[in-house]
Amino acid sequence: MSRKSDSQGRLDDAARAGWLYYVAGRTQDEIASAMGISRQSAQRLVSLAVAERLIKVRLDHPISACLELAVQLEEKYGLKQVEVVPTDPGAVSSTVGIAQAAAAEIERWLKKTDPIILAIGTGRTLKAAVDQLAPMECPQHRIVSLTGNIGPDGSAAYYNVIFSMADAIKARHFPMPLPVLCSSAEERQALHAQSVVHSTLQLGAQANVTFVGIGELGVDAPLCVDGFLAPDEMTRLMQLGAAGEICGWMFDRDGGLFDNPINERVASVPIPPRDTSIVLGVALGSRKETAIRAALRGQMINGLITDELTAEHLLAG
Repeated sequence: MSRKSDSQGRLDDAARAGWLYYVAGRTQDEIASAMGISRQSAQRLVSLAVAERLIKVRLDHPISACLELAVQLEEKYGLKQVEVVPTDPGAVSSTVGIAQAAAAEIERWLKKTDPIILAIGTGRTLKAAVDQLAPMECPQHRIVSLTGNIGPDGSAAYYNVIFSMADAIKARHFPMPLPVLCSSAEERQALHAQSVVHSTLQLGAQANVTFVGIGELGVDAPLCVDGFLAPDEMTRLMQLGAAGEICGWMFDRDGGLFDNPINERVASVPIPPRDTSIVLGVALGSRKETAIRAALRGQMINGLITDELTAEHLLAG
């Protein structure tokens, strides 16, 4: 092995140790155990990450393994953009790492001088990402919610992120004053006919970049937990072939919009056209792999932010 390769491998290890320490919040003993090294080696690697300026607020070093996985995912699924973050098997939260990566990508778009339209979905992961955003002044941009912000009982939807985003980002924000799912197709048609809703629908269709969560299905999935679907409705949809959802839009294992009356009740803005918008799915974990793979197969998204383990499974399947 060349000296350059040794040096690169050392920096890769330092970057990984730095990520575990500063982003995942692991102790040096935990890092040593995770990487199979001594505590002293873990301490030296964390110090090296600082000395080589690999660590700022977020990790600023592309780990080779993650880069390789990202390239392979791009090639396999024809994606425009992929970011793979290290997997922390001991993390208490499933959003560690991926939330920071999504926040960094959102900030990159918001720092653009030319006006853009940024569309955003909902969910726990996106909420965690928005909570990471630094305050920014960007009045030239417009930020639009793809999903409704009203729960089935009329209360505010907890994981709708548009209002949290408005607290940090000084731009024009356009919420969707609707539920995720209407009670009927007729109700959706009536609500979409309202001028304030119609203008938001048009705005979402013009998005330059879109960030969405990818939802798994099941009786403990968000649509059930939040009361939009009854457990027996969810079970029936899965029996009929539904594999996942994005902003309430159900799709099958091939990533095609599900041919079922459920999608006629979805009040969300349709996912922006992938030929004119970067649509980034932000998701990880074994529970979501079926849904992520289906979304990739059907090109419902053309970009992905995920972690190493999920990337490996998506490439293997």
